[in-house]
Amino acid sequence: MPLTPHAGAADCHRVRRVTATAALAEPFALAAADIAAFRRNGFVQIAGALPPDLLAAMVPDVVAAVAARVAAVPPLAERDTYGRAFLQTFNIWRTDAVARALVTSRRLAGIAAALLGVASVRLYHDQALDKEPGGGPTPWHADQFYWPLDNDRTVTAWIPLQPVDAAMGPLAFAPGSQRLATGRDLAIGDASEAVIGAALADGGFGLHERPFALGDVSFHGGWTFHRAGPNATDRPRRVMTVIYMDAATRLRAPANANEAFDAATWCPGVAPGEVIATPINPVLFAG
Repeated sequence: MPLTPHAGAADCHRVRRVTATAALAEPFALAAADIAAFRRNGFVQIAGALPPDLLAAMVPDVVAAVAARVAAVPPLAERDTYGRAFLQTFNIWRTDAVARALVTSRRLAGIAAALLGVASVRLYHDQALDKEPGGGPTPWHADQFYWPLDNDRTVTAWIPLQPVDAAMGPLAFAPGSQRLATGRDLAIGDASEAVIGAALADGGFGLHERPFALGDVSFHGGWTFHRAGPNATDRPRRVMTVIYMDAATRLRAPANANEAFDAATWCPGVAPGEVIATPINPVLFAG
């Protein structure tokens, strides 16, 4: 029985999606200069880390999976600074097969392991970050503030689902800021923007803020300070992030409410001192 035009289009999309999924297991030829830059600056922005056409084939599925999980939110004007920065959704990989393929990609996990200089990495968790049209800036912060982990062998992949130009609010980094102690005790918000921004200016840290083409992926360490500008376009800035940790990482006793939330949510059933080896923290790469 011949395919109808609608079925043919759906079948074509399915073939492209399966091809994209398979490509995510292929290794990436990471340059030694990228590893050196990451260890010097605390981040690296890698052009073409994912094939753009294959990532594009996955985007509709990932966007739909995120949309199904986003609850109704108040208008932008009624939210605080954090709420205006982005809509945040977690655990997409556990409910959608295409998102799972992206989040558990051996290709990306292999890059993470090489940058960290470890033999294997686990998934800490994923998150989708949608900066709406007119969405506000993302304040300066360091992710590791939230994590009850016994080491800082962590790295986050920031994966745009469309090109991100300066007007859309690309992720920006302060090179070398992983060595700055000031502001590590601050949650993301107005205070972190003011205090960390002043400390970075006083310390003479620069700013790396570059556009992202589709397929470009940045990787930043847990203590690297970063921010993003507002989305001044009429299009949403859609991003998937994946947080990796050394596979030998153990849970540390939470020191505050944020860490307690993370311990319960991302490390279920793990006691302080134990390796975080749960079904939702699979090993994604083992060299």
